[in-house]
Amino acid sequence: MFLSSTPKIGEPVVITGIGMITSVGRNAAETWGAVRLGASGVRSIRGLPDIPDDLLIGAPVDIEIPVTGQLKVIALARIAAQEAIADAGIKLDEMDRDRFACAISGHMGDTDGIAKNIGINRKSPDDVPSWHQWMPNTACATLAADYGLGGPRSCHSTACASGLIDILSAVRRIRDGQCDYALAGSAETINPLFAAGFRQLRVLAEHSDPSRACRPFDRDRSGFVMGEGSAMFILETLSSAIARRATIYAEITAGTMLGEAYHVTSMAQDSKPLSYLITETLRRGDMSTEEIGYINAHGTGTLQNDLVESRGIRAALGNSASDILVGANKSSIGHLVNAAGSVELGLTVLSLRDGYAPPTLNLNNPDPECDLDCVPLVGRIHRAESALKLSCAFGGHLVCVAIRKGPGSLSQPDYADHAPSKAA
Repeated sequence: MFLSSTPKIGEPVVITGIGMITSVGRNAAETWGAVRLGASGVRSIRGLPDIPDDLLIGAPVDIEIPVTGQLKVIALARIAAQEAIADAGIKLDEMDRDRFACAISGHMGDTDGIAKNIGINRKSPDDVPSWHQWMPNTACATLAADYGLGGPRSCHSTACASGLIDILSAVRRIRDGQCDYALAGSAETINPLFAAGFRQLRVLAEHSDPSRACRPFDRDRSGFVMGEGSAMFILETLSSAIARRATIYAEITAGTMLGEAYHVTSMAQDSKPLSYLITETLRRGDMSTEEIGYINAHGTGTLQNDLVESRGIRAALGNSASDILVGANKSSIGHLVNAAGSVELGLTVLSLRDGYAPPTLNLNNPDPECDLDCVPLVGRIHRAESALKLSCAFGGHLVCVAIRKGPGSLSQPDYADHAPSKAA
């Protein structure tokens, strides 16, 4: 049996496996290839319970759910997790699974099953009772059971910040020595209750051409579109990755979470909390503003978010902001809510790996108040070695994660000399 040694406290944590499924790809490679080429998975939604056909625009994932009655979000999480483990070259039978953590974000539970139990006429699950999957931590518990992971387990439900928060939770567990590895990420589906709530808030985009509905940083933006999908990562210490001769996609250099004590759905218009978030993340990672070459923005396409986010980035990075490419993937794959942070972090990692910033779709008429290079319409080659991923969630949850490009495959001779950066 392969038993990892207890890691040094504060040792750098790296990503060695990525799994992904979205509206534009069945795996990480397909998703990244489609996003970088400017593909869109957005279309009119049909067949969603209690929502009239074609009333809602979104970016759904079409899959056959293998277990009758199982929540679609569980199926998506399983697909991404299987790919991430295989991609990392993890051999679970050869390691101590009691030191393997699982950090998977919360999700909507089985509301259909519960509705039927209280007398509302809905289709009842055939093979999976509602009480087996009504809790928001079902995906986390299911994946941990699937792979026999006995290490620390966490499941956060913090709206659009959930994905990044659980990834940072896993990083902390590894750095403080509680475990050697972690499966971390999130999954999301378009839930009728969420959809109805967002419609009431008037934050959903509408357009005669669904693929043109989501327009981040555009003067004519009108809201976001909901999306589906999942992204999962294998995280481990740098020394473990070197010992396994694993592929290192990126180092998670630093991460910061804070609460914006302003409003449940609105953001502080002066952008001070967001500016502080970015500045503090750079401080924790011992990174300069000039070091950042790419930012994957939250970029919802709402009037408020894009403006506040642009101001915050500008305030934190100063003159350096003009030299940074700022992308918004939601224009292509929709807003994955609980899974937005993890899927978009995966795309950020692949952007660093390949030196390419995918386009922000539908950015035909840039808002002059969003005065950043938001990669309109056509992707761009870049030489960035470091990047930031931002999440700005309802409830005032703000998260920023800084990553540095990894050395890739450790079969190359100079990787043993890879110098880890200062731990956050």
